[in-house]
Amino acid sequence: MASINKVIIVGNLGKDPEIRTFQGGGQVANVTIATTDKWRDKQTGDAREQTEWHRIVFSGGLAGIVGKYLHKGSQIYVEGSLRTRSWEKDGVRQYVTEIRADVMQMLGNRGNSDSTDGGNDGYGSGNSAPAPRHSSAPSQNQDEHFTERDFGDDDIPF
Repeated sequence: MASINKVIIVGNLGKDPEIRTFQGGGQVANVTIATTDKWRDKQTGDAREQTEWHRIVFSGGLAGIVGKYLHKGSQIYVEGSLRTRSWEKDGVRQYVTEIRADVMQMLGNRGNSDSTDGGNDGYGSGNSAPAPRHSSAPSQNQDEHFTERDFGDDDIPF
């Protein structure tokens, strides 16, 4: 039987990315993304919401893009897979589950990826995510879409 480990998240960064650079020049970027479910309570009619926080890890060229162009409040689309790490601290085993990002797409306006426009990112409302774009040269008004395979560590994607 086949198995699938795939995660798709569309949300906003809770704080600026944390970037680590290694001696060999490689980079890792860590971000936290908030996703919020909103609904109306059937019994009281009150509006309800619940926010979930997701830890995302970008590596290689994607880490450089994240560090350069994203900041607190930026809205992004991420595809990746779940990874659980463990370590020992003060004799106690610690665990964390993160999303290892393979694809990232910046949403919102081109010079400002904040979603301060009331959430209107051009894709409408609801739970559907934008389809990835595969054109070689995006037009000025398209959102950027990157995968780890699109460029090397020294390449600039646009």
